[in-house]
Amino acid sequence: MIVRIMGEGQLDLTEADLDLLNTFDDALEKALEAGDEATFRKALNNLLEKVREDGKPLPPDALVSSQFILPPSDATMEEVRGMLQDDGLIPG
Repeated sequence: MIVRIMGEGQLDLTEADLDLLNTFDDALEKALEAGDEATFRKALNNLLEKVREDGKPLPPDALVSSQFILPPSDATMEEVRGMLQDDGLIPG
């Protein structure tokens, strides 16, 4: 599956990563619901770091559709809220 981190590029992850990424996504949603900035920052950082760790970067000139688009690490809580779908940033 192809994941884009806004401002950084695309990474290719295996479908096996989906469950783990959803765990990070759930923590991010809970932090947003609670309005807890510190927990939100940690959850967003953890999610992005896991994608960077497990993902294989695609070349910048690759023309591949992204299945998921994640916010940049400096995104605000409001910006991330605006990106959320019914089941988080990473549906599944």
